[in-house]
Amino acid sequence: MRSNFVISLLSLFLAIIPSLSSATPDYAKQTGFECGTCHVDAIGGGKLTTAGEQFISDLKAKGQYRQLSMTQHMVRLVVGYLHMLAAVVWFGTILYVHLLLKPAYASKGLPRGELRLGMLSMVVIAATGTLLTIARMPNLDAFISTRFGVLLSIKIVLFLVMVTSAVITITYIGPRLRKKLKSPVAALISRDITAEQLSHFDGKDGHPAYIAYKGMVYDITNSRLWKNGAHMVKHHAGTDLTEALGQAPHKEDKVLAMPQVGMLVAADRKPERPFHERLFYFFAYMNLALVFVIIFVISLWRWW
Repeated sequence: MRSNFVISLLSLFLAIIPSLSSATPDYAKQTGFECGTCHVDAIGGGKLTTAGEQFISDLKAKGQYRQLSMTQHMVRLVVGYLHMLAAVVWFGTILYVHLLLKPAYASKGLPRGELRLGMLSMVVIAATGTLLTIARMPNLDAFISTRFGVLLSIKIVLFLVMVTSAVITITYIGPRLRKKLKSPVAALISRDITAEQLSHFDGKDGHPAYIAYKGMVYDITNSRLWKNGAHMVKHHAGTDLTEALGQAPHKEDKVLAMPQVGMLVAADRKPERPFHERLFYFFAYMNLALVFVIIFVISLWRWW
């Protein structure tokens, strides 16, 4: 099974590896001639002029040119099509989520559908991109000595940056975002707690029991006097008991002895996001920017 896969992969490599040179604007720049010098069509491509035929003959004599067969053309077309299709799907997903749904849509937990689609797209882009690079680049020096190679190098680096951020998001950020949804304790994103957040810690249905007193939040979950989040029937966890405690028969030392877990903040003050969530937003907008940069590089590559 594995040997058949290796043989198939090698066959694909051999099928798409072209000549060491092909008709691109780079060759016009190397010779100093316009496209119309070698091609009947002034914008290049198609039937060659006498000068173009002579240029190919010289390359063949040097062993730098080999005509692609129809099979090689078809295989390279299919690989290129898959490469572009995966890129469109991946970039389209990023643009849709970031521009229409906004990153906050995914900050509550990475959607499994988009996650699988993105992973599949990255794998296809990496595999097809590798094959196309091998087919197009004659040697490593071409990555820095030709305009095509430099732009390709930039595109590869940007792609690797995006893949790295995706791996970090999947392995580090994703599990923490999912954990935040499963437990109100995990939903507590910092030691600063709003009244709305405090209300979730009511001691019911397995939730921890918190109360606020004089701007501080205390954990009363393990107190025998707060069974199911209620104390003497009239007081309930998840609330600010500063005023109520002032009328209690006991002193504040009963509350102060409880574990302190945070500080109660005003509703209009947004608690600070934890590191993994800040990192998620950074990667989200970074990848959005990189999509536009890569598209710009491709535009330079094809039309400048």
